[in-house]
Amino acid sequence: MSLRPIAVLHEHPDWFRPLFAELDARGLPYERLDAAAHSYDPSETTVPYSAVFNRASPSAYLRGNGSSIFATLHWLRHLERFDVPVVNNAKAYALELSKANQLDLLADLGLPFPKSRVINNPSLAAKAAEGLRFPVLVKANIGGSGAGIVRYDSADALAGAVARGEVEVGIDGTALVQESAPLHQGHITRVETLGGKYLYAINVFPPQDSFDLCPADACQTTSGVELVRGACAIDAPKTGMRVEGTRPSDAIIAQVELISQTAGIDVGGIEYLVDDRDGQHYFYDINALSNFVADAPNVIGFDPFARLVDYLEVRAGYSTVTVP
Repeated sequence: MSLRPIAVLHEHPDWFRPLFAELDARGLPYERLDAAAHSYDPSETTVPYSAVFNRASPSAYLRGNGSSIFATLHWLRHLERFDVPVVNNAKAYALELSKANQLDLLADLGLPFPKSRVINNPSLAAKAAEGLRFPVLVKANIGGSGAGIVRYDSADALAGAVARGEVEVGIDGTALVQESAPLHQGHITRVETLGGKYLYAINVFPPQDSFDLCPADACQTTSGVELVRGACAIDAPKTGMRVEGTRPSDAIIAQVELISQTAGIDVGGIEYLVDDRDGQHYFYDINALSNFVADAPNVIGFDPFARLVDYLEVRAGYSTVTVP
């Protein structure tokens, strides 16, 4: 009996080539769905897939595909009507689309995160920063790949930017004003999970003098503030930043797994930093999307895409073998 295909909803042209290569190598049926040009029938009573793997990214608007962001959420909620497994479902994806809601989740779980305020108008940024330690970041609520993050080193710098109309909120009209911490030992840590369980972790060392919490290419604006473009920890080896495999403490791994399981994230990455001022770790980003670290066998010692496809086989009903 022929197997029904796994639907892979994605928009980025390159990120998922290793996934498709692994599926091809195993001869597994799958159908690529373009999240940027997708439609569905609300009256349908079934879908022709063994499972749906949501790989849509909130950074799609950076590639001219912003229409995919909320349309994906609508379709994922539509799929809840059917008995089809959805990997990174509507609950997980909705959390991906709101840094503010991510902080709510962390607060509910009693887990640490940088002091933050949520605003819906740029004029409120300076007032929101009162009581926060500078430097502060203004972060788009829907960012993706580190987009929409600007650092201000002083209250005067932020107030001046507000007065000049330079402060922007995200595509949903919402932004965070958040403390930016000096990184202990110069790195952040990204922990990947699969099926709600720890998969691996990496330390990412941003360039010296970069403020970025999600390290990647940073540039200087004419006003002297730093602006992040295309920032993503998983792309660090491609952008020349130092990356090393690591293993957090059992306590932090347990916290990461709690976040992943509570959020309903099947595969994703959770990032934290250790503030050099107090030695405390702080979670700052929850991602219901992971492309895995570049050059994974050399960085972490194995190919995570093989583990991912093992997981997809189980979710699609092709296999009953428990994924380690």
